[in-house]
Amino acid sequence: MKTVSPIKSKNKIKLMKDFLENHSTRDFCLFLLGINTGIKLQDLLSLRVHDVCQQDGKVADVLSIPSYSNPPVYLNAPIRSSLKKYLSENTLIDSDYLFKSRKTSNPITRQQAYRITNAAAKNAGIDEPVGMITLRKTFGYHAYSQGVAISLIQKRLQHASPSETKHFIGVDVEAVPVKIDINL
Repeated sequence: MKTVSPIKSKNKIKLMKDFLENHSTRDFCLFLLGINTGIKLQDLLSLRVHDVCQQDGKVADVLSIPSYSNPPVYLNAPIRSSLKKYLSENTLIDSDYLFKSRKTSNPITRQQAYRITNAAAKNAGIDEPVGMITLRKTFGYHAYSQGVAISLIQKRLQHASPSETKHFIGVDVEAVPVKIDINL
């Protein structure tokens, strides 16, 4: 198995998002959730519509799954917007898998998720190996570089120690400039 790294270039991430958005709303949502939440692939694929929607049918602000309650998984505006579009384009009921296969009522497979991400990476000109763990690493790397405490990233990624998290996101190898701007 090849070792994968986070996608550090925001421009490459944008190229991947553009490719996926033009290709499939479902695939775009999968990618957005992966890079913006850091949850594990198996948990992403196990999501059901009721995990992202409130009882009134509106997309929730926070993901509703117990394994990610501390800290809760915030669904930012781009995620909510893409989920709203995806749900409006498809006839899914509350109990359906969010990332449902087009052929069955099951979720897409890990292999299909890999193919989706790999195609987007190739299109963006990423030559390094890319896998589904890349999405979690990308989340952690960018959260850390934007000043999120390593302890919070560690909790989200469900790691045992801060050093494990730093190694996972690749910041123990190179220094990531963290801008702490206290503007009182």
